[in-house]
Amino acid sequence: MRLLMLGGTEFVGRAVTEAALACGWEVTVFHRGRHAAPPGATVLRGDRTAPGGLAALEHGAWDAVVDTWSGAPAAVRDAAQLLADRARSYVYVSTRSVYTYPARAGLAEDGPVVEASPDSVDDTDYAQAKRGGELAALAAFGDRALLARAGLILGPYENVGRLPWWLTRIARGGPVLAPGPRDLPLQYIDARDLATWLLDAAERGLGGPYNLVSPPGHTTMGELLETCVRTTAADADADADLCWTTPERILAADIAPWTDLPIWLPPGELYDTLHAADVSKAVAAGLRCRPVGETVADTWAWLRGLGGQAPRRPDRPAVGLTPEKETEVLAVQRQRQ
Repeated sequence: MRLLMLGGTEFVGRAVTEAALACGWEVTVFHRGRHAAPPGATVLRGDRTAPGGLAALEHGAWDAVVDTWSGAPAAVRDAAQLLADRARSYVYVSTRSVYTYPARAGLAEDGPVVEASPDSVDDTDYAQAKRGGELAALAAFGDRALLARAGLILGPYENVGRLPWWLTRIARGGPVLAPGPRDLPLQYIDARDLATWLLDAAERGLGGPYNLVSPPGHTTMGELLETCVRTTAADADADADLCWTTPERILAADIAPWTDLPIWLPPGELYDTLHAADVSKAVAAGLRCRPVGETVADTWAWLRGLGGQAPRRPDRPAVGLTPEKETEVLAVQRQRQ
């Protein structure tokens, strides 16, 4: 298989590139040159947002294109139109955020989606930008377009900082504010499992939308954080003590779910939207998700290799609760006990 990876040097794109190379595929990476591509890939340079920025793609043919773009849809439109006659399929890594909010628990791929335009040059609304990207891929490739609607993505190379924040916080030890309930089910996908599924689907010529996260309850908040404790124990500054706290107390303390406490959402509409998707279509098409312990251990090993400092996308805000706020909330909790 000949793969054209648009991006391919960070997180999901890098996972796809490395997986394809490991399968013996011929991989071409098209990127701006800000980060090194994985060894073994052919590199083409260009900035798809600049005039003439796609010139490097004007020649060549590929079996599949994978595009992780999350900016203005017009960039997907231009790339997809340019490649429509020279690529067999176009895999666009989208998001479950394209569904109109709130998305009910158990929503499948036929759920209602936001209004968007494939010609938009606006990227301020993430859901509309991704839906516009989907429409651009569909306009150029039709049923040869695969729309991978991912949810929460974790694993090595994560450049948003959600799992890295929990790992580094727990490695510092001491009392840790743990958001409950402890048995709260979580849905996410390891970037490497996403990559494996995408490549298999591209090789098989699948098209249309697929929800791509783990089955509901693949892990729980308790299992995730307790796995972080065990994984970091040998390198921790002190023993970590998970202090489980009810959603009501966390919200009353003006702590923001998802950002101050990454991954976690209290039960409710937003939780149902992000952690309760129907993924039966993807599972039937071969989706397999590795155990949470493997994702945590490999992310920690990668993080330690970087000296504990994870990279962060400049277009995403920093995540994580400040030590001062955590100490304050835990102190109040101890007084009430």
